[in-house]
Parts: sequence; structure tokens; C-alpha cells
Amino acid sequence: MRRRWLAAVAITMASVLGLAGCGGSGGGTASPQATGGGDKKQVEVFSWWTGPGEADGLKAMREIFEKQNPNYTFFDAAVAGGSGDKAKALLQSKLQADTPPDTFQGHAGAELQGYIKAGDLEDLNALYDELKLKDVFPSQLIDQISVDGKIYSVPVNIHRSNVLWFNPKVLKDAGIAAAPKSVDEFIADLGKVKAKGKIPLSIGSEWTVVHLMESVLLGSLGTDAYNALFKPGANWGSPEVKKALDSFKTIMTYAGDPQDDWQPAAKQVADGEAAFNVMGDWAYGYFHNPPDGGLGKKSKEDFDWAPSPGTEGTYLWLSDSFTLPKGAKNRDGALAWLKVAASKEGQDAFNPKKGSIPARKDADQSLYTDYLADALKDWSSNKLAGSIQHGVSVNQPWLASITEAVGLFIGSKDVAALQKGLVDAAAANAQ
Repeated sequence: MRRRWLAAVAITMASVLGLAGCGGSGGGTASPQATGGGDKKQVEVFSWWTGPGEADGLKAMREIFEKQNPNYTFFDAAVAGGSGDKAKALLQSKLQADTPPDTFQGHAGAELQGYIKAGDLEDLNALYDELKLKDVFPSQLIDQISVDGKIYSVPVNIHRSNVLWFNPKVLKDAGIAAAPKSVDEFIADLGKVKAKGKIPLSIGSEWTVVHLMESVLLGSLGTDAYNALFKPGANWGSPEVKKALDSFKTIMTYAGDPQDDWQPAAKQVADGEAAFNVMGDWAYGYFHNPPDGGLGKKSKEDFDWAPSPGTEGTYLWLSDSFTLPKGAKNRDGALAWLKVAASKEGQDAFNPKKGSIPARKDADQSLYTDYLADALKDWSSNKLAGSIQHGVSVNQPWLASITEAVGLFIGSKDVAALQKGLVDAAAANAQ
């Protein structure tokens, strides 16, 4: 299994280098320097939204942008790959070469700190004042995207990481009456599914295993102890962390063959091949949207959801946001895009398709039904914990060290080595 992931990493880096070498932007079909005809200027929007649901949401915002800004042409510079690993690698090469896109996607929180410290981003305080965004974004979100009183990104949405997706029919056939509430119940249910010959737990590429691990840590440690892991002096070497990692090891023994990314892993659940998948709520858009942009499945019949085991009452959150790079070729066009991304109209067009809830507090709640109605309610009432994999709690070097430790664990199954890797990662990167 580890060899398969190593091969995938090699292919990823080769693809990134190839893209950087030929000057491409990954998702577009024309050079971002092209004018698009006439006096129109292109606005290069860099993201990793290429899959069903997320691409549909981006398209909906694009239509608003082009309608409101007839003098600009939207250039989709999206790079495929869940969680943005490929996109971030290519973005770094573009920033180092002083050829930034006009705006790029990043996760709110610690992930952006590296760009800020490197001087790659303009602050957006003037835009926030102009649009009165501090009045419509939650205060805790403003805090996460501020550094020394300056704000560097515009959040488009709120996502939940700790979601357990499951196939009701597969659970029923295995004699499981309801989604597991605890980590121990989850392990027991995985065993029941295996006995029936189905895949107990579907997984995707390596980042999805880090994603799974953060939910297991939260479900085993509890919210306060999980959040404490990212504070100065945190003890990643504690017996409590070891117990959580032991559970993670056991859970991984029930995982099926790794799929290429999160979508095919989620599809195994929707198709009844697998019982469970732990994935963020962007999976909802993929499950729910019509077949031209999703799987067209019925909620509560083909798929269902619950907080990942042991995490009920806690929202393990992340937020996609857009930035204004210093040296952007089309700064005015980038600001025009940021205004759409920040707007009520833009967020209400984007989020129902993406499978997320709006960052704004004044969005049209009637648009958010089914899973999304549950998410809106929980966001306003749950305790909060920040995602590891998706940039809230750890910066990019720290995440890279965690990912390396998890990757080695996939091959070795050595919990002691994994825990030491996590201890070392925290010691080297915690601030």
C-alpha cells in the first residue's frame, strides 16, 4: 500500500514540475496572460476546485463575477487534487518565481501564516472596511484570518471535517442499527461489516488518512485536549495520544484499498461497496448533486451522515478563502473577484453546490436544506476545534511533517514511531 502512495507522490511532483516548466496553470486551457479578446483583462483565479460539486460551485460564482464585471474574463487556474496538495506545490513555485496568480485559494488559519510571513500577501483591511465584512463574518473567523490586526483573506465558506458518511443499507445488513457514537463502537461496527464481506472503511489518497487521523484524535481525546495539542508546551507524547493512535491503527486495519482521491472513496459508500467513510462535508455536494455534477444519490437512503465517532457536539472546522498576492498582474480584477467571493449573492450561489455553509451570517438559510441545515445548526451551537489537514491548527511545514509520519506509518504500522514523528513535528513547528 505504501508503495502505491509513494508512486502517487512521485507522479504528483512530476506533474507539478511539468506544469511549472511549461508555464501552465493546471486547470485553464489558455495562457493567463492572454487578453481574451478586445480590451478584456483576464483574472487568474487559482484553486483546487476541479471535482464534482466544488467545480459547480466555482462555476456559479464565476457566472456572477463575469456578469458584474464585463470588462474582465475569468481564467480558471484550478489544479486537480483533493485538499490542494498539488495546487499548493505549484503555487509555491509561482510565488518563488514572482509570477503569482491574481488571487489564490487558501485555508483560513495557520496555513496562510507562511505566505504572510514571506510577504506574499497584501492585507485586505481596506476591503473589509469598504464592504463592512466584520459585521457579517463570525468574530472567531475574523480572529483566525487576522495577524497583528490585519486581515489577509476573504472566507467563502465553512466546512466540517468530522463527518462520518455511511450507507444505511450496508449497515442494516450488518446488523448495525445506527451510526457509532464512540471510537470503540466504530471499531466494533467495522468488524461487523467485514464479517458480511463488504469494505468496512473506504479511504482515498494519503491526505485522506491524515484527515481520518484528526477525527480519531478528536474522538478519543475530547475537544479541550485536542485543541491543547496546538498550544505551546503541548504533550504529543502522552499516554492519551498513544491510546488514540492505537485506535487509529486498529481502524486502519479495516480500510479498503486506497482510492486515487476522496471522490472514488466516497463513491464506494454511495454504491454500497463500503459501509463508512470519514470525509469533510464537501462530500455532501458530491453525493447529492445531479449526475452531471455529482452522483445524484438520495440522502437517508443511499447515504447518511453523523459526526465522526466520539465527536458529537464539536465542529471540526475549516474555511476556504481567497487572497490578494503582492505583485498580482491584475490587482483590480482580483479585488473584483474578492468582492464576489465575499458577497451574499456569491456565497449563496457557491455553497449549496459545494456542500458547505456560508461564512456570512446573513445568508439565505432557506437554501441550506438536508445535511446543510444540520451543519448550520451545529455551527452555531457546537464547540469548535480546528482541522489539522485543512490548515486551521497547523502551518504547512508542520502539516508536511505530520503527513510524512503518517505516510511512514501506513507502511510500518508502528504506533510508537508514528507518535515520535508527531512529537518531533510539534517540537519543530509549534509556535
